[in-house]
Amino acid sequence: MAAGAAILLLVSARAAGPARPAASPSAVATPDGGQYGNPPNLDDYIKELASPERDAWQKPDQVVTALGLAKGQTACDIGSGPGYFTLRLARAVGPSGFVFAVDVEARMLQALRDRLDKARVRNVAPVMAVADDPLLPHNACDLILVVDTYHFFPDRERYLARLRRSLRPKGRIVNIDYHRKPTPIGPPLDHRVARETFLAEAQEAGLTLAGEPMFLPYQYFLILRAK
Repeated sequence: MAAGAAILLLVSARAAGPARPAASPSAVATPDGGQYGNPPNLDDYIKELASPERDAWQKPDQVVTALGLAKGQTACDIGSGPGYFTLRLARAVGPSGFVFAVDVEARMLQALRDRLDKARVRNVAPVMAVADDPLLPHNACDLILVVDTYHFFPDRERYLARLRRSLRPKGRIVNIDYHRKPTPIGPPLDHRVARETFLAEAQEAGLTLAGEPMFLPYQYFLILRAK
């Protein structure tokens, strides 16, 4: 939009110095920055979001495996950006499945379209959303993925409730975001939403915790279902 997301788009600080483990794929909004928390130089940011260097700590293939998607299912990537997770979701659901890639930044979605065209992926629909609504159909998704995007939602509980309405029966919402504690990469603490805060807001939105993989070094990974 990770997700894009919201979305919103990913946000995190770039740590300085040669000891940095890998580029952080998000940026803190600056007074002269772009929309939705994106940095002024959006072209460089798009490259950073899709950089293979991110794989070392984001573990995208392991994340998608843990999602347990089946061929033919429908997934959604909120805050998709240029498609770091979107293309992996598309492979996971296969040609008979479908992926909504939601973002609020037109240039992010154009970068995604370029990648989809280059990869000859035809089971993804880029969705140009608005800040407070992903514009997804109701009862459409088996899984909705939100990565490093939740803090951008203008009314977080209401946005989660809106996502819940887009789930199919037994569908899941997955939120991956930075722990609210110092980490080698990631945004400032005041840009983070604590795990406990997110779970409380999810409960108010009619969601309950269904699983929590623990393999990510800097982020929580929460799998939710409708109550």
